[in-house]
Amino acid sequence: MATTSESGAQQPATTPKTAPTRESTTTRKPATRKPAASTARSTQAKTRAEQVQGLAERAVLVPMGASLLARDNVVSSVKGLATKYRTRTALERELNRYERRGASARNRFERQVRRTRTKFERELRQRRNRVERTVVQNRRRFEREVRSVRKDFEKQSGTLTGRVEKLVSEAQERITSVV
Repeated sequence: MATTSESGAQQPATTPKTAPTRESTTTRKPATRKPAASTARSTQAKTRAEQVQGLAERAVLVPMGASLLARDNVVSSVKGLATKYRTRTALERELNRYERRGASARNRFERQVRRTRTKFERELRQRRNRVERTVVQNRRRFEREVRSVRKDFEKQSGTLTGRVEKLVSEAQERITSVV
């Protein structure tokens, strides 16, 4: 029994079928044949001149490629803007939209600054009042303690003075009785 191939030609039935070949998803570079003279050199390191030549080419090609890419980006941006704003009214409408958006962003920022400043001033006032209250309380407590210590000292000095006077008078009596 004969089978037909993709090209339409018939093949004998006795031909063994081979497994279908899978094509790779990655692209392969075709094998290149090097001339016989360069095969001996391919195992050797590049000469200094070849290295310098490669660096010089790279030094020229990299900026050139970057500038071409930048140019392409600018051109596509300009084309996009040109298609978006074909008329003067469309451009003015878009500019007004940007202006409103900028104004609302500015107003939002100013409100936030005012809120932050008010909050900071409030916290500062609260801290200052708390410190002033603490200072007043500590001063009152200190003055109260000083008055208490003074009263105790006066009381103790009054008792001590009385005792000293009593001891002095007793000592004078004893001295006068001995003499």
